[in-house]
Amino acid sequence: MADGDDLDLSFPPCLRLVSAFLAVERPHLLISLARDCGGGSITERVQSFIWEYCIRRADEKTHPPFLKSFLKKLIVEVESQGFEVLDKLYERLAFYMTSLKDDDYAKSNSRVLKFISFLFPEDCHELPSCPKSRKLVVPLQCSLNMLEGVLFGLQVFSCQSSSFLAQKYSPINPVLRQVGSGVGLVGICLAHVKASKVILSDGDLSTLENMKHNLELNGLGNRTDLSERTIEDPDLVKCIHLPWESSVGIELQDFMPDIILGADVIYDPLCLPHLVQVLAFLLKRGKEISTDRPNVEYGRGESREGPIAFIASVIRNIDTFNHFLRLAGEANLNVEDVTEDFVPFNLLPYLQSYTRSSTHLFTLTCL
Repeated sequence: MADGDDLDLSFPPCLRLVSAFLAVERPHLLISLARDCGGGSITERVQSFIWEYCIRRADEKTHPPFLKSFLKKLIVEVESQGFEVLDKLYERLAFYMTSLKDDDYAKSNSRVLKFISFLFPEDCHELPSCPKSRKLVVPLQCSLNMLEGVLFGLQVFSCQSSSFLAQKYSPINPVLRQVGSGVGLVGICLAHVKASKVILSDGDLSTLENMKHNLELNGLGNRTDLSERTIEDPDLVKCIHLPWESSVGIELQDFMPDIILGADVIYDPLCLPHLVQVLAFLLKRGKEISTDRPNVEYGRGESREGPIAFIASVIRNIDTFNHFLRLAGEANLNVEDVTEDFVPFNLLPYLQSYTRSSTHLFTLTCL
């Protein structure tokens, strides 16, 4: 792009910056992306772009403390580089400084709206999941606690991986189930890639309610009352309350997925026996009835009968992870690290709030 031209979304660094802003990425990461737009400097041209495509277009749904923090860091960065700051950026920061008290706002607003933009590379046109615009935007209401830390990154990693898996399994029209579904991002992604049925579960009722809200934000139907669960409805994403510790066979036997997904579920030693119990039942029961389903190929070209579970996780505590492996072994489940075999497309090149290299993808199968 020529130096005299106005910046716009056709310039990849600018598209990444706006995508990160809509995703409520941390301000210092936005500053780094802003530098990329100006070849290392946040010039007046870059500031004008930020004002036009980010600040001016921010509506009442944008989290005000996030906007105030971003503007503060942006102004400090521009001044430190010796450039003049646009007056309208000063004026908007002054407005937030005088009208907003972060503590009061946080008490009454515990959630924030993110827009996650999946940016497909140019060579992805033939993929069934690739929109004509090569961009898929998913609105999500998230807890403020998810703005920091690894959990949301794991949801994103699992989401990209699940897109890859659903495409790989597309010949058998897979039924997919997620345990510990969080904000519902993975389920929304799976619905987009046309899984035949998606079942999202979580043991926390407030999380389940927020997940239902996110499905509605994305135009997806959902049902929490499964009294009519024998009715086939391929466009329906089901949400169910599933506390691992109280789940028994009769509650699980009607849900026989081809693929089971989980993100950041290996973290609490006290919960692991219950998690393994749920996974073991679904995998073993699914294998028993898999004679009516075709074998599927996965990983390094291997083919096997029965369902398979994929778990995305960061190994924070090696003792906790080893405890999970022992429990899985006792339940006759095979655990394999397939991180290098299932490498998803990087559809979120702007999302830097988690370290992708530290995330592992494991498969669990019934021996």
